[in-house]
Amino acid sequence: MRKASRLFEIIQILRLARNPITAAEIAARLEVTVRSIYRDIAALQAMRVPVEGERGIGYILRPGFDLPPLMFSIEETEAIVLALALLERTGDTELRAAAGRVAKKIAGAVPPPLRQTLSARALHAWGSVPRQPEGIDLATARRAIRDEEKLLIDYRDEYARATERTIHPIALIYYSETANIVAWCELRQAIRNFRADRVEACERTEAYFRGEGDGLRQLWIAGWVENRAAAP
Repeated sequence: MRKASRLFEIIQILRLARNPITAAEIAARLEVTVRSIYRDIAALQAMRVPVEGERGIGYILRPGFDLPPLMFSIEETEAIVLALALLERTGDTELRAAAGRVAKKIAGAVPPPLRQTLSARALHAWGSVPRQPEGIDLATARRAIRDEEKLLIDYRDEYARATERTIHPIALIYYSETANIVAWCELRQAIRNFRADRVEACERTEAYFRGEGDGLRQLWIAGWVENRAAAP
């Protein structure tokens, strides 16, 4: 176990302990040497984490101290770093900006060893970044999914046929080349996928399908199962 992960786990153990807990007990839980725990306790105290106690008696966390609401192990932090990097490839301008804000918030809330993981820029996600679609703002699509609001779109299919659709958007899938809006289409009376880069215009309707979104998503997911079963 790496040191940053151990420091986090030691704080968690001390937070949950009702009585002083010895270095030997902590070492047994984390499968490291007692000497390592003594060094880690000293490191935490140097970072002004209020760990009190002494060798042979045990350690406690002074009352009133608490961790920030979001705390992660080093592996969880690396997962977040990579996930935020992948957001750069969605073509969703608002989500990309939000990813930057998330990274700053997390960096400000975690201890220095984990903060270094966020700032080291050792994990990257390469690949082309799709352009923001011109006819629809993906942020509008995401809000419509959350609010269960119908959208009116001008859509041009793969054969360049233009139609006007009223859709009930229920999901958004980000592919490397574009994003797909999954929606119930009132024209076709069925679940359809709409490529965002083929949407030529989009308007909010202020008409809603509230309470129906979960059922439509279940219908959509059931279609996956049927398609897999029909595959040779």
